[in-house]
Amino acid sequence: MKKITKAVFPVAGLGTRFLPATKAIPKEMLPIIDKPLIEYAVEEAVMAGVEEVIFITNHTKRSIEDHFDKNFELEEKLIKSGNKDAIKKINRDIFQDVKFTYVRQKFQKGLGDAILQASHLIEDEYFAILLADDLVVNNPSATQQLINVAKETNSSVIGLNKVPKENINRYGVISFSDSSRNEKLFHLNGMIEKPKSNPPSDMAVFGRYVLSHCIFDYLKNLEPGVAGEIQLTDAIKLMLKDHSIFGYLYDGKKFDCGSKEGYVQAITSLATDMILK
Repeated sequence: MKKITKAVFPVAGLGTRFLPATKAIPKEMLPIIDKPLIEYAVEEAVMAGVEEVIFITNHTKRSIEDHFDKNFELEEKLIKSGNKDAIKKINRDIFQDVKFTYVRQKFQKGLGDAILQASHLIEDEYFAILLADDLVVNNPSATQQLINVAKETNSSVIGLNKVPKENINRYGVISFSDSSRNEKLFHLNGMIEKPKSNPPSDMAVFGRYVLSHCIFDYLKNLEPGVAGEIQLTDAIKLMLKDHSIFGYLYDGKKFDCGSKEGYVQAITSLATDMILK
């Protein structure tokens, strides 16, 4: 398997659960302490070896592009004031050699459609997908863990999280065979998006994927699924007929920052860790 160097970040969602805060501010730019949510995810990908970050955006997400660009006026002011610490915070060395690419999703047609917008940028290779809503704190990072498993199995890998029954209908849920290699690795044999009843397991897809470029073959002709949208879960389910795909219960503190409760939990946890340091 070639080195995995590209990561796709679907950030075109409207963030309606955080209105009115997200009326003018992308939900991905909401702060977790002193960094926007999206920066944690990009940092995770880059630390796992990603060299090109591909944002799938819309016309309301310009501030994300601005955040990862230079701000000469601000830098000049900080240089004149001698504020070296602040300069380091806005010009992080970790991002200096990263290529940032932006693709517009013209219509909100679901996660699967968002990923499809990156097809012309992905060649015959595996690539990562990170949903910034799902914040994971760990070393090695969630993305690095999935890349390691993808190399070990030479297969696509989906990040998993155990979810209580009362919340399972919010997520894509996997079913798996009994031939799992260990207690964290599961050989998938099915998936269902947001099951209304009788979920096949308590293992939910949680915001991280390492997928083969083959996924685009299944996305291209996919019919709309749940909520009338093109679902990535449905494409993966079709891909399972022809390819082995694994789920991995990766280590780390997981926060669903797409919900207000998860967002507050993330801030509280990271603030506590900061104080204890």
